[in-house]
Amino acid sequence: MKLSIINGSPRGKGSNSKILTDQFRKGFCSVESHCDIREYFIKSATYPELINALESSDFAIIIFPLYTDAMPGIVKRFFEEFTNYHLKNHKLKLGFIVQSGFPEAIHSRYLEKYLDKLAKRLEIDYLGTVIKGGIEGIKIQPKWMTRKTMEMFYDLGQHMALDWELNNEIIKRLSTPELLSRFFIFMYRVIGKLGFTNFYWDQQLKKNNAFGNRFAQPYSKP
Repeated sequence: MKLSIINGSPRGKGSNSKILTDQFRKGFCSVESHCDIREYFIKSATYPELINALESSDFAIIIFPLYTDAMPGIVKRFFEEFTNYHLKNHKLKLGFIVQSGFPEAIHSRYLEKYLDKLAKRLEIDYLGTVIKGGIEGIKIQPKWMTRKTMEMFYDLGQHMALDWELNNEIIKRLSTPELLSRFFIFMYRVIGKLGFTNFYWDQQLKKNNAFGNRFAQPYSKP
């Protein structure tokens, strides 16, 4: 069985999506001896290359981030190209992974409905959509903070190799929380007042010599 992973992050090989699929791949390869996984990046691949990958695969996973409540433009463009193409591979089974910086899964639910409908329009067997929030910043977080997420994506890949499906139980675990609890919101506000919630973004501003301009309003009326 041949599995293709298509990464739709504009960050390409340096993306958080790549970190998650690396764990998925490790889990998959722990079971599947041949480990026939091909990985493609929408950022750098041509549309014919991506279409050909889907034509020659038994299974495919398309992963991309949620940017400000929307999919990246390069992903939408690929879907439009894909929709206009009459796929000849009727055995293909297609699944999706949507990851975001928002901790709540509810932000990605409307995309889940869209992806389900997309698979139906393309007449492709739909494996489901994995939703995982709270991913932004995993590159700088200590391993103990990301261990649970990494283990779940490893397990997701392992079950894929065993059953050739996206395990529903793992999907449910990955999508929690659907909504933040009142206690969590209260604690988040407290942490915000202490300035800890801006730590990552302050780092990025300082790195790019823009920290002093963080309150600038260049387009405001004089």
